[in-house]
Parts: sequence; C-alpha cells; structure tokens
Amino acid sequence: MSETVLSMQHIVKAFPGVIANNDVTLEVKKQSIHALIGENGAGKSTLMNVLCGLHAPDSGRIVFNGQEVGIRSTYDAIRLGIGMVHQHFMLVSDLTVLENIILGADTPHKGALTDYKTSRKRIEEIMEQYSFHVDLDKKVFEMSVGEMQRVEIIKALYRGAELLILDEPTAVLTPSETQALFGVCRSLTAMGKTILFISHKLKEVLEISDEITVMRAGKVTGHIRTDEADEIKLATMMVGRDVVLRVRKDEAKPKGEVLRVEKLSALNDRKLPAIKDITFSVRAGEIVGIAGVDGNGQTELVETLTGLRKQTGGSIYLNGENITACDCLKRRHHGISHVPADRMVFGINRKCSVEENLMLSVYNRKPYCRFGFLNKGRIREYAMELVRRFGIIAASIETLVGNMSGGNMQKVVVAREIAIEPELLIAAQPTRGVDVGAIEFIHNEIIKLRDKDKAVLLISMELDEVLSLSDRILVFYEGEIVGEFENKNLDELELGLYMTGAKRMERAI
Repeated sequence: MSETVLSMQHIVKAFPGVIANNDVTLEVKKQSIHALIGENGAGKSTLMNVLCGLHAPDSGRIVFNGQEVGIRSTYDAIRLGIGMVHQHFMLVSDLTVLENIILGADTPHKGALTDYKTSRKRIEEIMEQYSFHVDLDKKVFEMSVGEMQRVEIIKALYRGAELLILDEPTAVLTPSETQALFGVCRSLTAMGKTILFISHKLKEVLEISDEITVMRAGKVTGHIRTDEADEIKLATMMVGRDVVLRVRKDEAKPKGEVLRVEKLSALNDRKLPAIKDITFSVRAGEIVGIAGVDGNGQTELVETLTGLRKQTGGSIYLNGENITACDCLKRRHHGISHVPADRMVFGINRKCSVEENLMLSVYNRKPYCRFGFLNKGRIREYAMELVRRFGIIAASIETLVGNMSGGNMQKVVVAREIAIEPELLIAAQPTRGVDVGAIEFIHNEIIKLRDKDKAVLLISMELDEVLSLSDRILVFYEGEIVGEFENKNLDELELGLYMTGAKRMERAI
C-alpha cells in the first residue's frame, strides 16, 4: 500500500453566509492520481485554495510528506512542492513560453540579468524527462488551449512541484488533447509525482484516477477506489439523488425557419478564412448541433451570428428579416440569446453582483424599466426567481459573481439567456465546467425551450452532448459544413470520419 503524501484533516473554512468546508478530511497516496469530484459549490475549489495558500483555514491541520505544515501563502505551498494548474490559465499572452515559465520563479541570474540560457536548459531537461514538449520561443497567444495547459504544467514542475493539482483540466480541451493530457499525467506519476485531479466529467475520472473523493455541500460524502466505481454510483454520491445520465426527449416537431444563413464567410483573428461560404438553417422546435474538432471555425461562426465578428460575405436572416447589418444589441432585440463558450470574457462581469449579471437581458424591458428608470423591486424579484429556478448557489443575489465557483458562474449565464425565451438560442459549450446534476438540468431547460417552438443552435466540443441533445447535426471541418445528419441511429465512428476530414459530402441526409 502506497504511503500517504497528503493528509488534510478536519479542515473548516467559512465565508460570510456560507461554510465552504465543513470538517473536511482528505487523504492522498503518493504517486497516485486522486480525483476530487462534487457539485458546483461543493467546496472543492475552496479546499484546494486552502492547500495552495490562497485561503487560511479556520481550523484543521495539513500533513505533507509526513510533517505537519502551515501554508499561509502561495509561496509556502510552492516551497513545499505543491503546484496548481488553475481552470483559467495564469499566462501572459504577449510573452513567450520561456518568459511565462520563469516569470516570478527563482531563476538563475548573471549579475543583475536573468540567465535565460541556464533556465532554458533546465526547462528542456524537464520536458525531456516527462516526454512532453512545447516551443519555448512561441508567444502564448499563438498557442492552442492544449499547448497552454502544458505550459502551465511545465511551469509548476519548474518550481519543483511534487504534488500537482489540476483544476478542471479538460474543460476546454478537445478529445485528442484530453488523451494527450492523460498521457502526461501517467508519465508524471510514473516518475514519482502525485496528482489531484478535480473534474465534473465522470467518464474521465473513471478513466484516469486511482481513487476518488466526493464532496457535497462542503462535506466529504464518500471515498472509493476507482475500480469499484461507476458513473451512476458517482453521480448519486455527488448530488444525493438518482441522476439521469442520458437525455430524455420527445421527437422534434420542427416548424418554420427561424435562422437562415446563406453563403456566409468570415476571417479569423489572423485574417485567414475561418468560415467558408456556408449555408444552413435552424427551424422552430429543433436543436441543431455543430460537431467538429475545436478550431475548425465554430468560434468564428458563433461570433459572426451574434454580431461580435464582421462577416466577409453572405447573409443572415432571422424569421425572414435580414439582420446581417445589425449590431449585437439589435440582434438581441430581434430575439437572439447567446451562451458564450468563454464565460469569463463574454458571459459575465466578475465585479458585478449576481443580480446585476442576471438583469442584463431585461434591464431595458418592461416591467423592469419604465421611462428610463430601473424598477429595482421587480429586478430583485426576477433575480431571486432565477437563482431559485436554476439552482445558483450564492450567499445572496448581492454576491459578486467573481467570488463564485466556475460552475455557478456558468449557471448565471445560462439562466440569463434561457429565461427570456429567445427566438433563437445560440449555446456554445453550455455545460462547460458544471457538475453532472447541473448538466442534467441545463439539458432539460434547452429541451423545454425547443418544445416551446424556439430554435436552438448548439455548439459543443463534447460529442456526447451533441449526440444527446441534437435533432439534426452539422459537421464542421476547416470552416466548411462537410456533412449533415438527422440524429437517428447515427454511427459515432462514421461521424468521427467527417469530423477529421476523412469523409465529406454535399448533403448527408
């Protein structure tokens, strides 16, 4: 039996109005991959922030490598050999990989100058040792998400991490990038490292971990060896009730066209063609899913449809009206809602409250606004109703969204965009970073919207999500629609061939 490398004993951490960690004990064995799972707001991130020195515990003790330790700052954690790769990467986009890795670290110097040559050699040795590599001279903004994550892991190893915490590490990765990450994790543990793996994705937890600890409402509700677990058992432990892991929905009954896109083209940020002369439609009462490997034009499509990016050709129609020249606000007035893939940039204002974020879709509508004045009473009632209906966990509606867990931030965005019952919902990664119970709820809300004869365009890197929710599927490859399928007895392997460009056809129905 492996020795215990980390023991967090009876940890208590409270914030105003909430006990985030309530007598939590966590034991992690050396050279293992230990998964920590739980609902949004279960206390996982708070516990990890205590371990990393971002929060001081109110009570409890931490034993690391057999010694009781006091971790009062991130410097203390790094000095002990504890490193964390956050869900939202901590990289400076305009700096090179090398500059990001050594930034803020104890780095060799020649006099007053940084010794880049020695630092580069040390980093190259780390990459060689663990058999994964990145271009040290590449600017971060030029990298894929998977490459950025590798930079974060190398950065932690460069600082001497023996215990590596990965917070929702696959939330923004493609399936191939996820498998590459798993290879890195196995390599790290084979070389003596220990990994704490925080995730909502039960299939991945079962694939990669050795042991699993489950949290709910600030407490540990279970601990299990992975070879004794399954998805249903874990889901029940997480949310305290039976969870339906497959979407239940009636067959779609589509009506007239809501969205019509004709010969649409657009460029990416590097001024290269990202969307190439595509034509498609979404009808009332149906969910159309976009399937494809990330980076094949999906982001540019969403931005062009919502008015965030200028098209270079083609037209966009909503309920028969040409909205190609309309800006974002006008498109929203015409009935388009948008759940963005990147909630931190486009979805929320972290410095505003839950109430303020939820009102952004109704602040200029009656009865929430009259004669240019906000009806604060009605807005408050509206916000409280959405918090209740969508299960948003917050001390109050005055809570700053930036102080909430990532999953609860996502619930705020989804609640705001679905509650107004738009003519067209464009949902990009609607369940990114949320727990299995919330995924079930969000999927059901999207289906309810469809059943009210609204149109839904779903963009997701989770193929299971596209297959579960969609009535019709469009396959994107290199900015083009290479296949179109009714979602009936669809062969996933066949779909995968279209996603990788191995097959294509003009019309696949």
